[in-house]
Amino acid sequence: MNHFEIVAHRGIATETPENTLEAFERAVQLGADAIELDVRLTSDQVPIVFHYFYLHENTSASGVIYDFSLEQLRRVRVFCRHNAGSVGSISTLPEVLEALGGRIGFEIEIKGPEPEAPQIIGDVLNRFKHLWGTIEVTSYEPALLLAFQAQCPGIPVDLLISRSEAWMGLDVVYYQALHRARLSRARAVHLHPTQLSAAVVTALRHHGIEIHMWDANDESSLATAVEYGIPRVCTDRFQQATAFRDRLITAE
Repeated sequence: MNHFEIVAHRGIATETPENTLEAFERAVQLGADAIELDVRLTSDQVPIVFHYFYLHENTSASGVIYDFSLEQLRRVRVFCRHNAGSVGSISTLPEVLEALGGRIGFEIEIKGPEPEAPQIIGDVLNRFKHLWGTIEVTSYEPALLLAFQAQCPGIPVDLLISRSEAWMGLDVVYYQALHRARLSRARAVHLHPTQLSAAVVTALRHHGIEIHMWDANDESSLATAVEYGIPRVCTDRFQQATAFRDRLITAE
């Protein structure tokens, strides 16, 4: 499968601050199939697009994200790790959907641990039903996915699988992915390139579970995606992934 979809992880974060409208707009300009974005709640229960638990990771503020209201976060600057001249701001989930809806797909990760997050995010997405065909929701937590499905049963949910510990063989990866995917009622699992093998892919598909790839950040990983017919990859290096796919298509 040479025509796999490419998801820009947190937008084009190599040029612009990750998870910002600037990063997402750049992904649209470069032709990404979708953007991956992370959603957390503010202290006043507003769903915002931000990855980290602590603000000091990549912003002008410090502290735990959940202790800040939306009004306070409006004053926070978000920095780009790879481009000191690029500065952005934190957006709400509705703002991102409003700005980009109809121009790109969305892979929305629900970050834990708030049990209220699935309902609040579901309430937002129910206001954007015209975009449901372009949205998938992901999480590492089966409980969050189950709660979300009760709010938006028409949106596919995928389970994220953490990178394996050194002691874990691929048989452990398979059983963990299968068990947690069934528990989540997930359409697909997202695996790291090191977790893939012909046996794992065949067995999961035998049970009706599709496989997507995350951390597809080098040509070896992308070649693995092609080898196993992975339909969608998520990458921090969008231009490299696009160039790789273009070469495959040209060679057909």
